[in-house]
Amino acid sequence: MTTRREQTSQESRELILAAAADLFAAKGYRQTTFADVAERSGISRGSIPWHFGSKEGLLLAVLERSTGLIRARLGDEPGESEEDPGRSGEEGLDRMAEAVAALFTLPTTKLFVTLLVEALEPGSPIQGRYVEIHKTLREHCRRSLERLPLPPELPADALSAVIIGAGIGVHQQWLLAPALVDPDRALGTLRTLLKTAMTATGR
Repeated sequence: MTTRREQTSQESRELILAAAADLFAAKGYRQTTFADVAERSGISRGSIPWHFGSKEGLLLAVLERSTGLIRARLGDEPGESEEDPGRSGEEGLDRMAEAVAALFTLPTTKLFVTLLVEALEPGSPIQGRYVEIHKTLREHCRRSLERLPLPPELPADALSAVIIGAGIGVHQQWLLAPALVDPDRALGTLRTLLKTAMTATGR
């Protein structure tokens, strides 16, 4: 049975993680301080190292939490099989396009884009987390693609890397110049390209 003290500690931890995720996404890891996180979360500054040990520990915990949110968002719906013969290729493509569009509007996406440069640095403590995140995204996309009648020249594993790369790239451009890039229109165009490729083979 969870005690009130344990519950309060868990609540404080979640407030710190949520505040840190927002700040890392907005300011980056290096520019965010414990004082910033304490002010945003309403939790005392001294509680942060008590929960996470260090700023790096806080960053890893934020990424772990965010990965969990992505896994929950990408989870297959109950009762959905790997193959659904009653669903047309176009219906399946529509569902996948909706899932990808929803994924790239999650707050976690801005966090991952902001921290990407730091993940690419040699010896980065978060590089492994990013490998896992991208692998999760590709695997989910591949499973969705394998339900579709794709032509043989569009293998699902390679196409999943293209789709995830396009989604991340579109989101990154939108963050840099929101007045110049429409992410919904861009992702809609990606869907049209896939539909055209399927139609070209008579499927």
